[in-house]
Amino acid sequence: MSENTALPAQAGENTNEDVVAATSTAGQNNTAEANASVGEDSDSVLGDWTSSSSVSVSDTIRNYRELHGRTYHNFGNTEYWGPNDDAANEQLDIGHHMNNLILDNKLFLAPIGKSPQRVLDIGTGTGIWAIDFADEFPSAEVIGTDISPIQPSWVPPNVRFYIDDAQLEWTFPDNHFDLVHMRTMIGSIDDWPLLYKRAFNSIKPGGYIEDSEADIRIRSDNGSVQPGSPMHDWGELFIGAGEKMGRTFLVAERAKKLLEEAGFVDVVEHTVKVPIGDWPQDSKMKELGRWNLLFLTVGLESMGMYMLMHVLGWEYAEVQAYLGKVRTALVSKDHQAYVNISTFYARKPEDTPA
Repeated sequence: MSENTALPAQAGENTNEDVVAATSTAGQNNTAEANASVGEDSDSVLGDWTSSSSVSVSDTIRNYRELHGRTYHNFGNTEYWGPNDDAANEQLDIGHHMNNLILDNKLFLAPIGKSPQRVLDIGTGTGIWAIDFADEFPSAEVIGTDISPIQPSWVPPNVRFYIDDAQLEWTFPDNHFDLVHMRTMIGSIDDWPLLYKRAFNSIKPGGYIEDSEADIRIRSDNGSVQPGSPMHDWGELFIGAGEKMGRTFLVAERAKKLLEEAGFVDVVEHTVKVPIGDWPQDSKMKELGRWNLLFLTVGLESMGMYMLMHVLGWEYAEVQAYLGKVRTALVSKDHQAYVNISTFYARKPEDTPA
């Protein structure tokens, strides 16, 4: 794996203590490796984002920032709205199950074949997608990257996790991956065209990118979500906060064009109206709606705290009062609300020059 290579774990196992922390600054790539035997204590080493010095992951990356009892990443100056504590991670895993249901119990839609060799999962979160993919495709070397070291300790032997920010210079080789996968990156990327271009460069000719993104706006087709209501305002607040941060929440409506501009061809968009609650008559959509309601109610504070307080300047009491109104609206039987979730996949042309 070029510069970004973790030493193999012993006894055919891979532990999360093998995490490689890799960061890059303009013109400078700092990588470090650590290998832990089963049962040993060992810290990975992080290349400092402001100099060539190194510090341990436990001393710095795991010294999380805190906002009213919620913890957030501590990766340099990267701005990201999602917490990384247990409650937030529970929501991520609920979202993983919901996304699998959206894709008809599949991990992805891109036609990558039966024996992919190298796969990259950007913004891996708890690592659950990368782990499931590695279990399903033992032929593949799966790399997951994230700004928080929240992945589990024991993972399949063909998985490696890296502490890295995809907005920085990539150190992965060009023409390398069969699939670059990402999802739910809304509000976290400051330059989507550059992100897609870096992914394009890292994918081998004939390989694929896949990205699943939600539209943050809560909608209805029967008028039950009205302008000025808590659910309607939820999306508008996030859109405004995202623009203030320079990190859009509207990438889903731009992704197809951006992928094409990055050089990808045969772009496919798969959009599902994901209900909130069990109001649909269709049994599959009813189940999906229950999971979406759980996803939203479990993660309401996780999603709202940073954006409303830190970005928009609300007081803590204001945030809690508003979240209470949103929660009440979400669980109400008086609406037929939904959100659009879109999955895009696209191919790098086989004749792309090396």
